[in-house]
Amino acid sequence: MKSKDIINADKENSKINVIKSKNNLMNIKSDYFIKKLFDIIPSRLSFEIIKYNIKIQKRLNININVYKLFSELFSSIELEITPIQNIYGSFINIKEEENKFFHIYFNGNKEETKKTELNRENKVSKIKIIIIYIIKSFKELFRSCLCIEFINFKKFCRKNITDMSGMFSGCSSLKELNLNNFNTNNVTDMSKMFSGCSSLKGLNLSNFNTNKVTNMSRMFSGCSSLKELNVFNFNTKKVTNMSYMFYQCSSLKELNLTNFNTNKVNDMSYMFSECPSLNELNLSNFNTNNVTFMSFMFSRCSSLKELKISNFNTNKAINMEYMFALCLNELKNKIRNQYKNFQEIAFDDY
Repeated sequence: MKSKDIINADKENSKINVIKSKNNLMNIKSDYFIKKLFDIIPSRLSFEIIKYNIKIQKRLNININVYKLFSELFSSIELEITPIQNIYGSFINIKEEENKFFHIYFNGNKEETKKTELNRENKVSKIKIIIIYIIKSFKELFRSCLCIEFINFKKFCRKNITDMSGMFSGCSSLKELNLNNFNTNNVTDMSKMFSGCSSLKGLNLSNFNTNKVTNMSRMFSGCSSLKELNVFNFNTKKVTNMSYMFYQCSSLKELNLTNFNTNKVNDMSYMFSECPSLNELNLSNFNTNNVTFMSFMFSRCSSLKELKISNFNTNKAINMEYMFALCLNELKNKIRNQYKNFQEIAFDDY
């Protein structure tokens, strides 16, 4: 099928045009790649083919009148990666069976490469990656990719990604992330998402939608260079696990968690452990009625002088070991005197 056989939509008056002839329609329907599309779309619906690119696996961008949801199936995610020179290794983790759904280009060249690693022969300053619609999980996509310095998500209009656990974990050279176009509307798992990103000094998460997230365990653990972290817009009403969430965020001086909903959380162990730069924490809004694990929750928060936990309920807590271990004695005594519902082992040092 040639491009002249396709009629584009009239953008000025938003009219949807149709395929020129029945013959062309039959040619399209015979294409194996989009056969399933016709199985789910009623034939009476008008639709237009905006783009038909035979070079990239006949990938189609389709704008469907009425059923706009289907248009997302054919939209790709586009990102650019800047690697560190003289550091070699993997820059993306792709399973062998997923290769055909990723398109990778080096240094802006038009020629596509299937390589996912850099070696000494490469002189790569920029890597462009296009991920097409079928991918639903970003789990560990860049895990331990030590050669990445900067990732820019240029295009991210799809909503079908559900798993981002460990997505950037262990990217210890990563200094900057542009997530302005990020779509997390249907993500349920963000555990270990930024874990071990020890070079990140800032994160803009203002557009993050966490309405469906249930797991935030170790989400920022080991982000030792983060001095600020704004998670005020996070919706945590469905989260059940916050263990190790801010563990070893050693440069973090303050955290505003007054908007956190912890009604369903059952594990807060090590949540703020080894955050020696934190001076105060206001957790008076925390509901801990369902929390069973609180061990090491504030351990080694050696600068913490003010801790508001007036609504903490420890009735269901089965493990409170070393909850305030190696904290200031001043803080421990204040907690002992103000709140009588903590087990004595919570104040022991290990």
